[in-house]
Amino acid sequence: MDLNNNNLNDRTELRARGNWNEIKGQAKQKWGNLTDDDLDYQEGQQDEWFGRLQQKTGDAIDDIKGWFHRTF
Repeated sequence: MDLNNNNLNDRTELRARGNWNEIKGQAKQKWGNLTDDDLDYQEGQQDEWFGRLQQKTGDAIDDIKGWFHRTF
């Protein structure tokens, strides 16, 4: 279910929030040039956030979303 219409399963999103520090560390290991500021997610700005990650990593947005989905 996706109650806030952000294309993420709500269950996945809740787990992500609970493990965010761990996930940020894993993301920084995968993409060594990411900083805490790059990974600072603001509610309601998901598209902009993924766009910044895409610019920073050079990966496609779908690949980045897939990585986050598999990591949760």
